[in-house]
Order: sequence, then C-alpha cells, then structure tokens
Amino acid sequence: MIIDGLVYLGSSHFGYELDAASAITGMDGVGTDIAIAVPVHPAGADFGPVNDAVIAAALDSAGRLIPLARVDPWAGDAAVVELRRAVLAGARGLFLHPSEEHFRINDIRVRPIVECAAELGIPVTVSAGFHLFAEGLQLGHAAEWTPDNAFVLTNGGQFNISGLGQFDAELALQNPNVHVQTSGIYREDFLERVVATFGPERLIFASAAPMFEMTYERKRVDLAHFNDVERQLILGGNSARIFGIEE
Repeated sequence: MIIDGLVYLGSSHFGYELDAASAITGMDGVGTDIAIAVPVHPAGADFGPVNDAVIAAALDSAGRLIPLARVDPWAGDAAVVELRRAVLAGARGLFLHPSEEHFRINDIRVRPIVECAAELGIPVTVSAGFHLFAEGLQLGHAAEWTPDNAFVLTNGGQFNISGLGQFDAELALQNPNVHVQTSGIYREDFLERVVATFGPERLIFASAAPMFEMTYERKRVDLAHFNDVERQLILGGNSARIFGIEE
C-alpha cells in the first residue's frame, strides 16, 4: 500500500488550490492508494469550515483520504477547542503551518495544542524548514514536549538542504518521535543518510501537492538507493503505523 503523507485540499488564501477529485485523480496517476489530507489556509483564517470540508471529503473518498485538523495557535484556548471538535468529527491528526499562520513552532502558545494532540492519541504534522518559524532546533524543542507522540516534519525538516540547515534537521531527528517527509528534498544523499543513520522507520513519502508535483515527488523515493524493505516502509508502512491506517 502506497500512502502519500501530505496533500493540501481547498482554495488557499495564498493562491494555490486542489480539490478532492483532482487529488484522487493525481494519486491514481502515480499509483498512490491513500493520502493524508490537510486544509489550506482559508481567506479569513477561519479553520472550522475548512476542517469540516476536508473531513467531509475524506468521508466521501471511500478511504482514499485521511483528514487532519488544522488550527491557529494565535486563537489561544479556541485552537484546542477546535482540535478536539475536529477530532471528534473524524480528523486523524493535527497539522500546523508556522509560516502561513506566522508563529514559532516552539512558542509557548503552541504547547497546549501539541499536548492536546498527544492526549487525544493523534500524531502532529508540521510544515517545517521556514526561517525563524520552523527551523531544525525549534522543531526539536517542540517535539520534546510530547516525546511519546509522533512528530512529522515536512520538507525533510529543513529547506536549506546544506550546511547547518541539514545538520539541524538531523539534530531534530535525535528525538525518537521525530519523522521527516521526502517532499521537496532534492538531496538524495540526505534522504539516504536519514535511513542509514536513524532507520527507515523515520522517513515518509509525501508529495505536498499541489505545492509540489506528485509524479516528481514520487521519483525521489523510487530513484534513491533503498532496499525493498526500506522502500515499502517509506512509501506507506510508516504512514500506516503513525496514522493508524489498516493495510
């Protein structure tokens, strides 16, 4: 079973969009069985309706889409209330986007939300690598709040993909609960080193469509030097374990 660890659904305030039908068509084109779906940042920044829309799309997808809830830490206690409500409605995890919502991932405002996710038994996915908002050391700090709960980082945990950015992402991976996604990582050697150093259980295939292109993102895993067991974990086994998807 092949699972795409991240697709964005909806029409974003920042100009990109993808609907469920188009997402599933794209998945069929590259042989993806299931995708983890997260809401975009909506105009007006009201996350309740977009959480409901992604949950509804997942319910209508015959199991092809797994929904996560997105909240804004600037909402304070209301963000925790919205996370609980969305999980009760069917969300299977928490998604945080520090850059688009303009918060530091290790800001004290974020901690109650991450701790609520751990209490609910759902994993946390973070859009990672953004300067000042979600850099490697900040991400590692936030992951330490709930060491027994899965903490998934997009973009390999960093965008720089060289020097200290890459080094800091590997420091974040020193936390056993941290996993990184393949989306946008052109350094094949970095992906291979994550597996060699931390194990294949820590790397997750994700396209991050429509920010990135599904076919191209799939090739990052297909062309890297992994054995069959490693590739099966990366392409689906790890997401199945983290998000509770039955194979």
